[in-house]
Amino acid sequence: MALAVCFLAGFMTLLDISIVNVALPSIRTGLSATPSTLQWITAGYSLAFGLSLVPAGRAGDARSRRLVFAFGVALFALASALAGAAPSSGWLVGARIVQGLAGGIVSPQIAGFIQVLFSGRERGKAFGLFGAVVGVSTAIGPLAGGALIAAAGTHDGWRWIFYINVPIGAVTLWLARRYLPRGSMHTERRASLDLPGVLVFAAAMYAVLWPFVEGDQRSLAARPWWLEGLAAVLLAIFVLREAALARRGGEPMVDLRLFRLRSYSFGTTLAGVYFAGFTPLFLVLTVYLQVGLGYSALLAGLTALPFAVGSGAAAGIGGRHVARFGRAQVVAGLCLVLIGLLAMFAVTGHVRHDVGWALLLPLLVAGIGSGTVIAPNQTVTLGEVPRWGSGSAAGVLQTSQRVGSAVGIAAVSALFFADITQAGVLRADTSPHAFEVYAHALRVSILGCVGFVAVAGIVGIADLLSHRGGADRSGSPMSGSAGR
Repeated sequence: MALAVCFLAGFMTLLDISIVNVALPSIRTGLSATPSTLQWITAGYSLAFGLSLVPAGRAGDARSRRLVFAFGVALFALASALAGAAPSSGWLVGARIVQGLAGGIVSPQIAGFIQVLFSGRERGKAFGLFGAVVGVSTAIGPLAGGALIAAAGTHDGWRWIFYINVPIGAVTLWLARRYLPRGSMHTERRASLDLPGVLVFAAAMYAVLWPFVEGDQRSLAARPWWLEGLAAVLLAIFVLREAALARRGGEPMVDLRLFRLRSYSFGTTLAGVYFAGFTPLFLVLTVYLQVGLGYSALLAGLTALPFAVGSGAAAGIGGRHVARFGRAQVVAGLCLVLIGLLAMFAVTGHVRHDVGWALLLPLLVAGIGSGTVIAPNQTVTLGEVPRWGSGSAAGVLQTSQRVGSAVGIAAVSALFFADITQAGVLRADTSPHAFEVYAHALRVSILGCVGFVAVAGIVGIADLLSHRGGADRSGSPMSGSAGR
């Protein structure tokens, strides 16, 4: 029951990464939102989510994990209510950022509870199920959002995407009080939250995202790309500071010793890059279907259903075989995702009518691949991590996923909106010209997703090759040998 409570909270917070996608056209009309504002509504949530993960994990380790969990759920419900009542696009962006912070508070407590409540193979299964929740919640978001908008109406239906979290949050709080264990369950000492490290890392990520989100919508080349150099400097300062803090016996935001483990280093990188390619797909696809082709929010959400079905089914199967196949299984999943994306690229360039049906098989293949990537990669990546670093390792891995999502959303949607803006098509249009414009923008965006996923595949192959030549392949996921 405790695991079920954790998954309910995790599903609620992770669903909001993608559920808002089908509401973007309505939000743009209702709040007069610009393309850059729409990007902040989505990318801002993921970035705030990622930045709060490690500090929140430390707070849960040092204090009552149940109390921190409950605080995060309550804050998420409150921020959702504020988002639903937003009178302006700026208000909505602010509420989404608070939502993301709350989601980041909840997520590491879930990993912490799994660490304490399960051991050995059962812990591996629990983490595998949590990985499935991550994949399915992100993929099913457009369908859930479309259903809510269809039920509540296109004008204010988008507000119920946020309001629905209020009763779910209330139920989660009641269940948490009844079923989650009390007290501090991980460490007996107070942990430093490394606030300066968080601020430096946040500034670096803000500098990374700014050129993708803000600037001349008609020309990507005219944007302030010099900020990427500033981001690199800030990241270097962050790494040097974290290393110096660790040498002094402090508690850095990121324990750099973890990256001496090859599979953890490769797996964390793979997770960030893969989520950068996987998450933005549903944003550009739903905008293409709704604004470009005139689909309803529900039909746009239904189009993504094959991905969710494939991802959920494959995650359950993949979790049972990861101890046997390890990173090879993850690489195979990435290949399937690439095949699905390339098939989408081909379909959207030639099919105008019944696009949803034409995308069914490509999305199903990509979903099966995604389910074979997310949960198994989490198990493999954490497999070599010693118990002393398990909490920090899980937090950094999830941070990589969420920050990767933010960067991917910003980069891929920048390609999409820039392509449309250059063509001068800003509203739904059934003319052949509009179809060509939106189809071309989607194809460009899909190529952006392909690029990220291909890099993730290269990382996975590099990890696979690095463990050849006599590496021990036996053991359970938590014994320090599985994941090779």
